[in-house]
Amino acid sequence: MLVLGIETSCDETGVALYDSRHGLVANRLHSQATLHARYGGVVPEIAARDHVQRVLPLVREAFAEAGRAPSAVDGVAYTGGPGLIGALLVGAAIGRSLAYGWNVPAVAVHHLEAHLLAPLLEPPAPAFPFLALLVSGGHTQLVAVRAVGDYRTIGESVDDAAGEAFDKTAKLLGLGYPGGPALAALARDGDPGRFRFPRPMTDRPGLDFSFSGLKTHALRTLRTAAPGPTLAADVARAFEDAVVDTLYVKSRRGLRETGFHRLVVAGGVGANRRLRARLVRALDAEVFFPRPALCTDNGAMVAFAGFLRLRAGERQPPGLGARARWPLDSLAPLDTPLLAGQEEPDVGSVAPQEQRRHQRGNAHHARMEGESVRVDRREDRRGERGQRRVAGPGGHHQPSGEEHGPEQRFDGGQYAEGGGDPLPAPEPEEHRIQVPEEGGEAHRRHHLRR
Repeated sequence: MLVLGIETSCDETGVALYDSRHGLVANRLHSQATLHARYGGVVPEIAARDHVQRVLPLVREAFAEAGRAPSAVDGVAYTGGPGLIGALLVGAAIGRSLAYGWNVPAVAVHHLEAHLLAPLLEPPAPAFPFLALLVSGGHTQLVAVRAVGDYRTIGESVDDAAGEAFDKTAKLLGLGYPGGPALAALARDGDPGRFRFPRPMTDRPGLDFSFSGLKTHALRTLRTAAPGPTLAADVARAFEDAVVDTLYVKSRRGLRETGFHRLVVAGGVGANRRLRARLVRALDAEVFFPRPALCTDNGAMVAFAGFLRLRAGERQPPGLGARARWPLDSLAPLDTPLLAGQEEPDVGSVAPQEQRRHQRGNAHHARMEGESVRVDRREDRRGERGQRRVAGPGGHHQPSGEEHGPEQRFDGGQYAEGGGDPLPAPEPEEHRIQVPEEGGEAHRRHHLRR
């Protein structure tokens, strides 16, 4: 089974081909780092527009690298979220269009699921269950993983993600974007004993993270410490040590609470050398990392995660399936995945579990939208009745048209249901005249004769 994967969730455009028999056969990536560097961060509109220009050329490059033709593709996977919605829609629209044109199924892949499954792309692959530490520019989470799709988030950042804190602190130090790699490089020349930053939330129970205070501490240190040629490097080292220690403490605590003996580290910060060394050296557990090229956003992880779900029979229902927010715990569990070289059934097989979940979700949204429409219509009718009341026998108000639901009738001195100011009595019928609407159409309007 050959799956095309497309990644466009943020500022990297990734395209890859995964073969169920031969593994990853093509992996192409374009980074927008230089495009966003002048702004000091990702500009969503610029990111989306660049994806539009990059995806199809990378698709052609991937087929050329693999020596395959589009006719050999059995399915298309694309990142459906979470991420920047404009960027996600680009990949979703192109992925669905290619799948439609090639007459193959498509599936929207969860970005974080793709990250935590990336170590399974290459041997030695971790066995289930394991604890996943997801550390990137947008997410810092501890996830208990029992099987593909069986995820339980047991800890997450309450403010900045670790990668986000790296970028913000790098900006304080005058480094470029992206700041994480630049700060790590600067920290190698820093004195680890000059400053000691706090290890946030390690002095209390729990598995949640907090990194926003570290950048504030870095700012105060830069303002109060004695200036010198090594100040920036020393602050960078203190900051990196604090982040690494915090991630280590929380990972150790998570392994103890879950009883697992394997840790998978994924996401862009997972490429940090000091973090890798600390976790491998200090944890009493097996630690797995994807190679650095697969830590950052890429199409390979999307193709692999998409293969697992397509093989199980999942199909993206009508619509693009892109969403800026998508809880990882909401995914449906699958059976144990088949890795490269193993046999798989016909791709036309149906696994209705995820399809039923989507159908239930679509039905729920349809009911909510229908209820919203009904409420809007009731409000419109009430407004029309308030404007179209005519005087009936005895001078009492009577609503014209059809009555919908309980509506209190009232005279000029009575109050509307629910309270409010008294409404004035209407003018007598004989004082009302027809006034033609502008544009020539006759419409009943009631005006006082002057």
